[in-house]
Amino acid sequence: MNKTRNQDHYQVEGLGTDRAPLIMAVADGHGSAVHARSHVGSRYAVDLFVQEARQFASLAQPRGDEQPPSLAWLMRYAEYSFPRQLVSAWREKVLGNWERHRPPGEPAVPEEEKLLLYGSTLVGAVLTPRVFAAWQLGDGELTVVGEGGLVSVPLAPSEADLGDETESLCTPKAWLRVRTHWAPVTAPSRAPRLVALSTDGLSKSFASDKGFRQFMAGLDERLSAEGGESVRASLPEWLTKASQHSGDDTTLVAAWHTGEEPMGVTEPVGVREPVPTAEPVPTAEPVPAVGPVPAVGPVPAVEPVGPAEPVGPVDMEDLRDPYRSEE
Repeated sequence: MNKTRNQDHYQVEGLGTDRAPLIMAVADGHGSAVHARSHVGSRYAVDLFVQEARQFASLAQPRGDEQPPSLAWLMRYAEYSFPRQLVSAWREKVLGNWERHRPPGEPAVPEEEKLLLYGSTLVGAVLTPRVFAAWQLGDGELTVVGEGGLVSVPLAPSEADLGDETESLCTPKAWLRVRTHWAPVTAPSRAPRLVALSTDGLSKSFASDKGFRQFMAGLDERLSAEGGESVRASLPEWLTKASQHSGDDTTLVAAWHTGEEPMGVTEPVGVREPVPTAEPVPTAEPVPAVGPVPAVGPVPAVEPVGPAEPVGPVDMEDLRDPYRSEE
């Protein structure tokens, strides 16, 4: 793709409570010459998603005596209104940027060509005590580990994109191509145990979808066995390795909890080429008596930290070399 800079952007905030809903987003600018301003487009995508997600969370969990809307109404809002508002806001934002930075004497350019310069994917999620919702346009992954350690990728497309082609915010009528995941939270114990968003540089480092899912299962098991501190210490190395195998920018944001406390904020980590010295990302202010959960990362079986084997029913043959080739 001949990227000259990292195109990924991300943001995460909140604890998954009514006072501090969990909001997560990652975006990956396309990065080719045709999408010369995609690093701007991905940043706008994340910023605007967070704004829309805060609005959605306030509707799902209103304050005071205000009556919340029904789950059926919220689901329709999530499936139809949210994508349209998000894409519309993104188009307006990038067109404004183009006007401010248009080359002197630039001839008239069709609107769709302007948008193409800023092309980006987007994956985002919102968790409140009442509902878990997520949206995706283009490649990347939403990974959810639920009760009993079940790993799912609920927004995976029915058909894989060909080559480097992917859906994008710059696609005409992009709101119609947004995939939505909707899951009411019927009890605190039914909330996701682990939510992870990643750009496609992580999943592409595996030879198969099965390997990626087992990788995320190992992450959940390692966290359950050791907690977040030892996992966080190894996270930059793991993502650097993934980036080397996929040849693409790799960014992961994740939130994990034990089931005993509200979902907490993690510190998102992005791996760039070259890899910079990682600096901690500030977390949101926690709800009283509840602290933020430390950052997490994928669990490789190569050069493991802590126990030599992950806990639980994971196929160790596939975990021995998660970045193996298909040969």
